[in-house]
Amino acid sequence: MGRGPSIEGRKNAEDAKRAKAFTKLIREITVATRAGVADPVANPRLRAAVDKALSANMTRDTIDRAIKRGSGAEGGVDMQELRYEGYGPAGIALIIDCVTDNPVRTVADVRHALTKHGGNLGTSGSVAFQFSRCGELVFASAGDAALEEKILEAALDAGADDVINEAGESSVLCAPENFDAVQKALLGAGLKPVSADVVMRPANRVAIPAEAQETLLDLLDWLEELDDVHEIYHNAALPSEAAE
Repeated sequence: MGRGPSIEGRKNAEDAKRAKAFTKLIREITVATRAGVADPVANPRLRAAVDKALSANMTRDTIDRAIKRGSGAEGGVDMQELRYEGYGPAGIALIIDCVTDNPVRTVADVRHALTKHGGNLGTSGSVAFQFSRCGELVFASAGDAALEEKILEAALDAGADDVINEAGESSVLCAPENFDAVQKALLGAGLKPVSADVVMRPANRVAIPAEAQETLLDLLDWLEELDDVHEIYHNAALPSEAAE
């Protein structure tokens, strides 16, 4: 008898999660359009944002409306990109990229999340030196030596800088300006990544005490729930199942 509400509750939670993800994708499309041109073919960042939206089953109509808003064809609010740097529990370095129409609200929300979890907001440049900007394509290789070799060969032929195999995944790293070409080459070789983007990758992962792991994961969840937060990068070495 209680089964119906439970199913309905799960569906409502999934719908809410999907709506939040769509909100973030639409903002990224809008900002990517404003930062370049309204043509995905000539704007790599916009093309990447559109690909992500399509992978999330967003309709072409919704994508086109977001592009029009970004180009100014449909008016809309002025969205800004902001980057916050700070520290989480156990001194873990965090970079929090946001897209917002209200910076005052955004910084207050981010500061509150960090403070509540034993962290604090830092100044610009306080942790960025611990990260490098690079293209990253992640493949589920599951320790398959033949597949790992295929990924390595295709990646290096395409101009990638490195391939790292760990935790059942193969991560292809490349310069941001080569990301588009490397992604096309790997797709052309029949290799489909589970994720592909230009990211801020930490130079080193830092071990975090077991007692702080739950607090950090709760902080990451809290930040993900904020509509204005677009991407979160950290340098914590977490168990792979928790990092997911």
